[in-house]
Amino acid sequence: MASLKEIKTRIASVQSTRKITSAMKMVASSKLHHAQNAIESMLPYEAMLEHILKAFLISTPDTDTPFDEERPVKRVALLVFSSNSSLCGGFNANVIKLMQQTIDEYHAQGLTDKDIVIYPVGRKVAETAKKRGYTCVYPYPHLADKPNSEECRNIAKELGQKWLDGEFDKVEIIYHHFKSAGSQILQRKNFLPIDLEEELNADSSRDLSSHIATKAAQEYLKRKGKPATQRSNNETIVPLNDNFIIEPDLHTVLTALIPKLLHHMVFTALLDSNASEHAARMVAMQTATDNADELLRSLHLQYNKSRQAAITSELLDIVGGSVNN
Repeated sequence: MASLKEIKTRIASVQSTRKITSAMKMVASSKLHHAQNAIESMLPYEAMLEHILKAFLISTPDTDTPFDEERPVKRVALLVFSSNSSLCGGFNANVIKLMQQTIDEYHAQGLTDKDIVIYPVGRKVAETAKKRGYTCVYPYPHLADKPNSEECRNIAKELGQKWLDGEFDKVEIIYHHFKSAGSQILQRKNFLPIDLEEELNADSSRDLSSHIATKAAQEYLKRKGKPATQRSNNETIVPLNDNFIIEPDLHTVLTALIPKLLHHMVFTALLDSNASEHAARMVAMQTATDNADELLRSLHLQYNKSRQAAITSELLDIVGGSVNN
C-alpha cells in the first residue's frame, strides 16, 4: 500500500491537473459561444447563395461556365481543416483519417502522391501531411485560430484559378460540420467542379408546376448526357422551380456569383471547423475534469483508509506496550 505522503502528493497533482482542465473547459465554452454565433449567422446565407447559383446554372439553358465542367481526374487538391493544438478529443485524428482515406481512394484510381496536393488549414494536418511525404501548399496555421474572410477569399481565388488553368481536375474540402456542442460531423464536400446534380436531386417533393424550369433542367441533363430521375408513375422528377430575369447579362452575373460562392464555401467550412474544434475541446476537457473528480474521490478514500490503518496500528502499539509493562 502506498504511503500517506505518496497519496497526498498524487492528490495535489490531480487537483492541479483538474484546475487546468476546468479552466480550459471554461475558455473553450466561451470561444464556442462566439464561434457558434458566427457559423449560425453564416450558414443560411451560404446555403441560399449556393442554391440560387446552382438553380440558376441549371435553369438557364445557355449557361456556359467552366466551373461545372467534369474532367478526367488526373490531379487533385484537398483543402483540409484541422486545429493548431491538441486536447480536443478525436477532432484532429478524425480529420486526418478521412484525409488518408480520400488519398487512398485516389491511389486506387491510379493517382500517385505527386498528383495529390494538400492545402492544410491548421498545424496538425500540415505536420501530418509533411511527415507522410505529401505535397503541401504553404499552410494557414493562423486561420485555424482566427478565421479571416479575406484569407479565405484568396484561397478560393487561387484554387479557382488553378482549376481554370487545368492544374487541378477536382478539388475537395474536408472539415467538421458543427451540428451541436456534442455532435460534430465529418464532411467531405466537392468544391470544384460545382456539383449541380446535388441540386437536381435535393428534394423530389418540391413544386413541379413550372414547365419552363422543368424543361430547362431536362435540357441540362441532356447536355450532360445524364437521365432525369423517374417516379414509379413515369413522372419526371426535376426538383427545381426557379425562374430568373438576368440583368445586366449572363456573363456579368456568373462572373460575380461564382467567385462569391467559392469564397463563402471556404469561409463557411472554416467557421464550421472552428466551432467544431471548440465544442470538441469543451467536451474533452469536461470529460477530463469529471475523470479527475472521480480519481480524487478514490484517492481521498484510499488516503483516509491508510490514515485510519496507521492510527489503528499506533494505538495497538501503545496498548501492547502498556500491557507488557
